[in-house]
Amino acid sequence: QVQLVESGGGLVQAGGSLTLSCKSSIHTISTYAVGWFRRPPGKERVIVAAINRRGDSTYYTNSVNGRFTISRDDGKNMVYLQMNTLKPEDTAVYYCPVKGSLSSDCYTTAYSYEYWGQGTQVTVSS
Repeated sequence: QVQLVESGGGLVQAGGSLTLSCKSSIHTISTYAVGWFRRPPGKERVIVAAINRRGDSTYYTNSVNGRFTISRDDGKNMVYLQMNTLKPEDTAVYYCPVKGSLSSDCYTTAYSYEYWGQGTQVTVSS
């Protein structure tokens, strides 16, 4: 059973930064594409960023482009989301799902992903 544990969330003032981490139990995470999704209060879960299995292709939703950076360290089975210039509208529970993949694609839809963690809460105060 694949386990994913997100961490690094918390309360931060607008304009601040946080780095989210995602630890996986996958021994060969290099064969998995990874995404970061978020679920704002009372809203649907949406894509934030994605990275392909090789780490050479990324995707960002428009609202975070230029502020967030997704990265991966396969040697440590870790994926990160660096979040800068945070805004109150970034407040959400953040998730890092994974999908086994032999392609070089990034995946932007929730149903594409196979395994999900419990999420980590990010709250940005104004």
